[in-house]
Amino acid sequence: MRSVVCLVLLLFLSGSVWAGKTFQPFQPLLDHPPVPADNPITAAKVALGRQLYFDTRLSFTGKVSCNNCHNLFKGGDDDQAVSLGALGISGSRSAPGLWNVAYQTNYFWDGRARSLEEAINAELFSSSVMAMPNEQTLVGRLFGLEAYRRQFEGIFGARDAVSPQHIAAVLATYIRTLVTPNGPFDRYLRGDEQAIPAIAKRGFQTYIETGCASCHFWVNFSGPVPGLAFRMGAGFYELFPNFRGSEYDEKYHLLDDLGRFLVTGEPSDTHMWRVPSLRNVAATAPYFHNGSVATLEEAVRVMAKTELNKELDVRQLADIVEFLRSLSGEIPPQQRPPLP
Repeated sequence: MRSVVCLVLLLFLSGSVWAGKTFQPFQPLLDHPPVPADNPITAAKVALGRQLYFDTRLSFTGKVSCNNCHNLFKGGDDDQAVSLGALGISGSRSAPGLWNVAYQTNYFWDGRARSLEEAINAELFSSSVMAMPNEQTLVGRLFGLEAYRRQFEGIFGARDAVSPQHIAAVLATYIRTLVTPNGPFDRYLRGDEQAIPAIAKRGFQTYIETGCASCHFWVNFSGPVPGLAFRMGAGFYELFPNFRGSEYDEKYHLLDDLGRFLVTGEPSDTHMWRVPSLRNVAATAPYFHNGSVATLEEAVRVMAKTELNKELDVRQLADIVEFLRSLSGEIPPQQRPPLP
């Protein structure tokens, strides 16, 4: 996997021509994420998806909404190492932030979901998340609310309008609108030299020279977006930890979870993880798949050692952290919608 990542980075850093175009490894956030042809964005879908996102009735106990674990009034997560689902059962992995998540090619830390719709559908029935016991319970609850039923019928037609697939479709549509544009680094890439301070500029160079950019590059700092080298559903993975034997393996339990191996059963996938986005990373503590690291500074220090076998000095660490802070975009104002 390391050779694949390095090859991708080499092509990008050299300004190579790919599919007839010259690509750069770092570009401002696109105005809109990719949208699948079978689930186009409409205003009606966005409105319904927003309501469902904040509605606790989407969980079996009626106590948990999507926003409980992915708080859009913050960084899109819940500031917890692992989240508690509707039944009070803890998840095994940290809830990632949802801002800009639609730029990914696959979902979950282990990449087991090939689309946003597939990921949402899984969470609805997961015992550690929304915990709906079956499709009938989920559909029956929403079908019984006339206002929701009319909205679904207006979008999908009268026949089987309320279904798990359609619920996932409207939620995915709303989540695709969760974009944080115009961050300081985006403005810097567009030519505004004053958008980030000198320490962040140094940090950007240190970030590249240290090797962080071998995995965290392109629009979302998580590798290629759909349509660029990878198709939707394909994964961009990295071994973590890549260099074993440091104090961090035990201190932060880095080897306890086997990662993508639990999905594929392939020995080569042991401790392989989908490369996460670094956008808004300053607002999404704690860090890593198990939420074991509390601060961004420590997360950078651990990554340098475990992924690149490098020890950062005080200045290098401070510079990289300041650069990462510049990746926070503007979070659009959020309001809880009225619910039926």
